[in-house]
Amino acid sequence: MEFISEIWNFIKELINPESIIHYGGFGLLLFVVYSETGLFVGFFLPGDSLLFTAGLFTATGLIDLPVLVVSMSICFAAIAGNSTGYLFGRRAGKAIFKREKSFFFKPSHLKHAKEFYDKHGGKAIVLGVFLPIIRTFAPIVAGAVELKFKKFIFYSISGAMLWSNSLVLTAYFLGKNIPGIKDYLHYIIISLVVITSVPFLIAIFKNWKSKKSR
Repeated sequence: MEFISEIWNFIKELINPESIIHYGGFGLLLFVVYSETGLFVGFFLPGDSLLFTAGLFTATGLIDLPVLVVSMSICFAAIAGNSTGYLFGRRAGKAIFKREKSFFFKPSHLKHAKEFYDKHGGKAIVLGVFLPIIRTFAPIVAGAVELKFKKFIFYSISGAMLWSNSLVLTAYFLGKNIPGIKDYLHYIIISLVVITSVPFLIAIFKNWKSKKSR
């Protein structure tokens, strides 16, 4: 039981944005961004909340780097992650949609990303950066359906810049202008998680309702 408790505590620390930055520094932050946007096993990692925390910590001096360096580094990590996901999907091809469920892979996540991609096309890469799960799997789907790389990289750069700059710079501005906002970070993170999860939960509900009606 003690071993299980230690594993659970490790997982909680791994998905805690503050812990990632405190214990792993800026390097681990970039690796988490890369993993969440490029490796299908990274879908559970924090994304929006981690970027917001990074911006806030930059404003308060806990990350001792210029805010534009922080924002653009995150942007490059996201682009690298997206490209890795795209190349993985391209190599796996459409066979990936028939892949069986495993501990690290849930076909339902890929299915929802595919539905989102079918609805929005290449723009799903841009829109998906603000949606958990979709953020991880949309690049893989784009590669699997053989979206041209030039189009993919355009959408990838656009989405990564929009994602990193909007969250990091917003948090940085709030941190510089609202004293004591760091004390409410946990509430802000919970709000971000709830807001970004709503579209995904709605999609799951619609899918369940559709299956039930059939």
